[in-house]
Amino acid sequence: MPSLGASRTHWPVCAWIHLRLPRAPAPVTLMGAPPPPDPPLEILGRNPVPTDPRRKVWSFEEDHDAWVLRLVWDEDDPSLLAAELRAPLYGQRPTHEQLVEFWAAVKAKTSPLGPLRIEGADPRLSGD
Repeated sequence: MPSLGASRTHWPVCAWIHLRLPRAPAPVTLMGAPPPPDPPLEILGRNPVPTDPRRKVWSFEEDHDAWVLRLVWDEDDPSLLAAELRAPLYGQRPTHEQLVEFWAAVKAKTSPLGPLRIEGADPRLSGD
């Protein structure tokens, strides 16, 4: 899943993790198509995709000392939540300390959802 929507920062994605969300109960409808799913976290806000206005992407950004945490949820793939570490690191990797802080921030922001399964991650990111 590529980074979607318009990020506030133009810093590159230096580390990422994709989390599998718990299956939401199917909506009960009396007529017509079911309503679209709600974003999994209340902190997520609508984030338009400039190249495709039909896409419904929701995101959240939080500034840290030298990097930004960005959470992204795409209504077209409601079972995944992406977390990105964005930093002004061009051609270099984030430090171990930054990765630990990133993982702690992701856990803190996603804690209302309960434990989430890691679907994919930057190969150098560990879940320690």
